[in-house]
Amino acid sequence: MAGLSTPGLGSGLDINGLVTQLVAAEKQAPQAQITRAQSGTVTTISALANLKGALGGFNAALDSLKTLDAFSGRTATTDKPEFFTASATSTAASGAYDIEVLQVASAHQIKSKEFATGAGQVVGTGTLSFTAGDKTFQVSVDAQHNTLAGIRDAINQATDNKDFVRATIINASDGAHLVLSGTATGETNAITVAQTGGDGGLSVLEFNPSLLTHYTEGRPAQDSIISVSGFTKESATSTFTDVVDGITINVVKADEGVIHKLTVDTDKTAVTARIKTFVDQYNQMQSTIANLRSYEPTTKKAGPLLGDALLRGIESDIRGKLTDINGGSSLYRTLASVGITTQKDGSLLLDDKKLTTALEGNFDEVAKLFGSENGVAARLSNAITPRLATGAELDVRSKSLSAKSVALQKQQTALEARMLVVEQRYRKQFTALDSLLSNLQNQSTFLTQQLSSISKIGGS
Repeated sequence: MAGLSTPGLGSGLDINGLVTQLVAAEKQAPQAQITRAQSGTVTTISALANLKGALGGFNAALDSLKTLDAFSGRTATTDKPEFFTASATSTAASGAYDIEVLQVASAHQIKSKEFATGAGQVVGTGTLSFTAGDKTFQVSVDAQHNTLAGIRDAINQATDNKDFVRATIINASDGAHLVLSGTATGETNAITVAQTGGDGGLSVLEFNPSLLTHYTEGRPAQDSIISVSGFTKESATSTFTDVVDGITINVVKADEGVIHKLTVDTDKTAVTARIKTFVDQYNQMQSTIANLRSYEPTTKKAGPLLGDALLRGIESDIRGKLTDINGGSSLYRTLASVGITTQKDGSLLLDDKKLTTALEGNFDEVAKLFGSENGVAARLSNAITPRLATGAELDVRSKSLSAKSVALQKQQTALEARMLVVEQRYRKQFTALDSLLSNLQNQSTFLTQQLSSISKIGGS
C-alpha cells in the first residue's frame, strides 16, 4: 500500500530507533545552548519587569508627598452634623467658627381648595401661565381636558415644563386637591399661576402674592439662612460656598438660637495614610530588590540579578536619597525624627505614635521634611522617575532582551528545520543500507540453497 513504510523489515535493522537517537545526539548541544540562553533571557526580562513595577509602585506613593501642596489638605468638622456639614479646600484657613442655622431652604408647594366631586370635576377652559423663578411655561386647556385630572396631566406633560413644577392630586375626605410643587428651592423660585381666555373657570387655580385665596401653602419658598461668627448670610439652596474662603457649608436642619462649632484643620489623617503608604511601598520595593540580588549559600541558589551593576546602582542611589536629607525643615532633619527608622534588613519601620506627635505639634515642619524642594520625597522621586522613562537604561535593556528572545526563537525554528533535514538524510541512508542488507541476505539464502542442491546431486 502506497504511503506505508516498514523500515528495517527486510534486514531487521531498527531504523526508526537509530534515526531518532542519531538526530537527538546531533541536536543535543545546540538545543542545550538555545535553552540556556532563552531561559536566562526570559528570567532576566521577568526580573527587570518586577524591578520596574516595584520602583513604579514606590514612585506613585512619592507623588502624594513630594510637594508642599500635597500637605495643604484641610478637614472641616462640626459638633452637630445633624444640623449642618462642611468641607474645606486647601485655601481654607485653619480655625474655629460659630455657626447658627436659622433657616433651611425649601421649594415652594401650594395646595388648591377642594374640588368636592373629585379629580373628574370640570374646572374650565383657557390658558394657565406658570412662573417659577425665571422660568415660565403655559398650558392650554380645552373642553376635552378641562377636568382637574386633565389639567394635572397637561401641566406635567407641557413641553416647556422641564421639571419646574410638578402637579399631583390628593384625594382627601372633603374632595380632590391640586398640589403644585416647585423643584428649585429659594424665595425667588416661588410659584405663581395666572389664567387667561376660555370660559373663566380656570380662575379658581390662580395664585400670586396678592391672590392667596385659592390655595394654601404646604411649604414656603424660602432661602437658607445661617449666621457665621455673628454675620448673617442667605442662600437660595442648602449650600453656602462663599461665606468663608475655601469652606463649603451644607445646612440640614434649622436650630435657631443654638450656636454650633465648625473646626477647620490640616488633614492629618490623610497625610498619615500617605506616609504609611510611603513606608509600605518602600518595603515592598526593598523586598523585591533583595530577592533579585539574593544568594542562598545552602542551596547555592542565586537571584536573577545577583551582581547586576544596574540593580546595585539603583539601590545605592535610593538608600543615599533616603538618608542624606537636606530638606527645608529646620526641626526634622531625618526620617527617624518623625518615627521612621531603618531596620537591619533594609526595611522601614513606622512608629505611629511618634509620627502623630510630630504632625500634631509641627505639621508644617513634617510637610517640609517630605514635600519641600529638597525634601525626602522630592529627592527620591527625582532619582526614580528618570529610571522609569522610555529610553532609560531599564527600558533599553528590557527591549534588548526581548529582541534577543525573538532571535533565540528564530534559532529554535531554524534548528528544528535543520534537524528535519538531518533526519531525512539519516533515514535515506539507513533505508539504502536496509535494502542492501536485505539483498545480501536473499543472495546468501539462494547460494545456500544451490549448494545444498549440488551436494545432494553428488551424493546420489
